[in-house]
Amino acid sequence: MSFRPRANHPYAHAPRLPEEGPVEVATLVLGDGPIELEIGPGRGGFLFERAASAPEARLIGLEIRLKWAALVDARLRAAGLGSRARVINADAREALLRFAPDACVRAVFVHFPDPWWKKRHAKRLVVGAGLVDSAARLLVDGGELYVQTDVEERAAEYEAELAACADLEPAGDEPGSMRLAENPYGARSPREHLAIADGLPVHRLRTRRRPR
Repeated sequence: MSFRPRANHPYAHAPRLPEEGPVEVATLVLGDGPIELEIGPGRGGFLFERAASAPEARLIGLEIRLKWAALVDARLRAAGLGSRARVINADAREALLRFAPDACVRAVFVHFPDPWWKKRHAKRLVVGAGLVDSAARLLVDGGELYVQTDVEERAAEYEAELAACADLEPAGDEPGSMRLAENPYGARSPREHLAIADGLPVHRLRTRRRPR
C-alpha cells in the first residue's frame, strides 16, 4: 500500500488520489481522447512510447512507488506530455475499485508484474481476480486488458485469472486464445526491451471486454 508522505519528503509532490470516495477518471487527465491505464509504469518507458504511438490517447499510470510516481510524472510534464499523460502514486488494486464511471477506459496494460515467488507474498500479487474484475468493469465494450510476462508459470496463472472473468473474452492471434506472438501497441516497457535483447520468450495475453 502506498503511504501518505510527510510534507518535507523529497517526493511529496507526487500526484495522489483524494483520500476517499469515488474518483472520476476523466478528471485525472485533460482533453477528450480515449483513456488508457498502465498498472505499475515504473520508470515510464512504456508511457513515453505509447504517447508517441497513440497521440489521441490520454494515459494514466498507477505507480505504488512514490519516488517513481513523482519522477516520471515530472518527466512527462517536462517533455510537454503532462496535459495528457500522468502518473499517480497509488495501489492499483485499490484505485481501480474507486474509479468511475463504468465503461470509461479503452485499454489497461500490465507489464511484467508480480516478482514475488514465496507463498507469504501471495497477498502482494497484482494480477488477481480483484484487479481483473475492476479492469473489466472500467473497460468500454471491446476495450482491451493486456498482460505480459517473461515467466511461463506466471503466464499460466494470469491466463486462468483472465479466463475466470465472465466479462472478458480471448483476443489473441487464434480464435479462443489470449496468446499473442507480438506486442500490437507500438510501445514496449523497459523489461520487454530487455527480454527481447536477451532472447527470452515474452508471454503476451490479450482479452477484450464483452458487450454489456
